[in-house]
Amino acid sequence: MNKAGLVDVVHSIVGGTKTSAEQVMDKLIETITGNLKKGEEVSIAGLGIFTVKERAARQARNPRTGEMVNVPAMKVPKFKPAKALKDAVK
Repeated sequence: MNKAGLVDVVHSIVGGTKTSAEQVMDKLIETITGNLKKGEEVSIAGLGIFTVKERAARQARNPRTGEMVNVPAMKVPKFKPAKALKDAVK
């Protein structure tokens, strides 16, 4: 399933127009992204927790040339699934 599929599900439940359902999905994604940018975690009961982790700077090897390159420190999004989600997928 992709974003369009989720928009169809929201539209079928809420009604209205598909445009309004897409706006709901866009706002949801925008809100989650905005909170992660601020360094806050987003917890959705039954789904899981979105967090931001700091990845340390490191050295890596370019596989084509074998040359060592420096990879800078960066923030990366992480997702920890809720127990309910893990149990549902089993």
